[in-house]
Amino acid sequence: MNIAKPFLSKALSHPELKALTCGKNALSFGDLAKSVYGLSGGLRETLGLAKGDRVILFMENRNEFILTLFAIWAAGLCAVPVNAKLHPKEVSPIVLDSGAKLIVTSTYLYDALSKEVAALPGKRTTLVVDDDEYKRLVRSNAAPCVDVEPSDLAWIFYTSGTTGVPKGAMLSHRNLMSMCLQYYADIDQVLPRQTMLHVAPLSHGSGLYALPHLFGGGHQVIEPVFTTDIVFESLKKYPAVSMFAAPTMLSRLIRSAEGVKDPGGNLLTSYYGGGPMYVSDLIKTIELFGPKLFQVYGQGESPMTITGLSKQDHEGNLDQEHLNRLASCGTARTGAEVRVVDDDGCDVPVGEMGEVVSRGDTRMLGYWNNEKATQAAIRDGWLWTGDIGTLNEKGYLTLKDRSKDMIIRGGSNIYPREIEEVLLKHPAIVEVSVVGREHADLGEEPVAFVVVKDGMSITAQEMDTLCLDHMARFKRPREYVMTDVLPKNNYGKILKTELRKRLPKIN
Repeated sequence: MNIAKPFLSKALSHPELKALTCGKNALSFGDLAKSVYGLSGGLRETLGLAKGDRVILFMENRNEFILTLFAIWAAGLCAVPVNAKLHPKEVSPIVLDSGAKLIVTSTYLYDALSKEVAALPGKRTTLVVDDDEYKRLVRSNAAPCVDVEPSDLAWIFYTSGTTGVPKGAMLSHRNLMSMCLQYYADIDQVLPRQTMLHVAPLSHGSGLYALPHLFGGGHQVIEPVFTTDIVFESLKKYPAVSMFAAPTMLSRLIRSAEGVKDPGGNLLTSYYGGGPMYVSDLIKTIELFGPKLFQVYGQGESPMTITGLSKQDHEGNLDQEHLNRLASCGTARTGAEVRVVDDDGCDVPVGEMGEVVSRGDTRMLGYWNNEKATQAAIRDGWLWTGDIGTLNEKGYLTLKDRSKDMIIRGGSNIYPREIEEVLLKHPAIVEVSVVGREHADLGEEPVAFVVVKDGMSITAQEMDTLCLDHMARFKRPREYVMTDVLPKNNYGKILKTELRKRLPKIN
């Protein structure tokens, strides 16, 4: 089944329901469906896109993101959503690797992106949602929803690998439908007129969880940015509000709640994930909102669908068992299997550390155009996550470390190799290694240890400028530590564990 059909069916039966609101712009289910059918026809007939073609979605949170996403699916195409915070130099490899025939973006992002894309080989079209051409395509003759196979591609989720080369996790229509059914089984049944508040990027978890809400007749309230004021005001204004939040967002809400009358308002559910949540902050969040939290653990390869810590699991009397449960990321989600294994794929004893592996209908098909990476990640049907954790006797998974050295800052993934490769472009830098330092608000922040060539020099400002010219601002190191040598083992591998011990303290 085409993942667009459940939404189109809801629009047919209840066209009067509110579907999208972004500022003063609002669309009912009926109006949104009409635009989806029209744009779908325009993509196929006017732009000549064929079934299976990839389309890049690179824009801020706005109604057009959802509209275009469903039009892509209705046309039998594959969506490639990209975080609007990324630098154009980071978007270009995704455009090239995916072989996208079309890029849909906004006026704000177009100029910088177009300069980078112009240098790429091959031909593609760029469509700006603020321009008349996009509006004309939306008014095109309606086209019927294309039939697809459950295994056909619907979404390619790009995540930078530890080598700095982007990898595209291929998610099928079945994967996304299974994710939605899992949402209903584990988190909430969605009823018409409930609200989904989007203050996190639609290109990631928040956008994925728009699907079960739209299928159930939920109203999507889309905000361009996250602020605590917006959240508190929305919780009072709208009924039965659900929202996705990175742990850092919840931490900011805790600190901003003083003096706010009834800060929980009409909150139904806040699901959080994308990084570690300190137990102390989690307890404060429960005190603030009540038992309305659901923790989701997953990856782009199995989006928010591996384990979950239920609302009920958040409740307790703060004894040791309760605290241990809050430190975990819950139990296997409905339809998912989770194990902790050694290097040979054998289960480790209860309580011992090993790599987390999972399988189920939400597991990706593989990596786009990267069979080697696919074979490394999927073995005998199991997804090897690269995360190190333990399972207790009740099946609760607790993550201990990340085997890929990934840094999670405010819910956004940062891979040290990306930063290292950029800094090594400077002729004065001979070696560099980036590690994560704990941060009370953001979870982690990157710190770069830098070795400079004899007789040369470089300033922190120069390194900052170099990073900002090549990557998103949130990825740049927050501190540069100059050192004569980097610690290495007998094989010449840099010992990041030693570097973490040398991290300068935050003043």
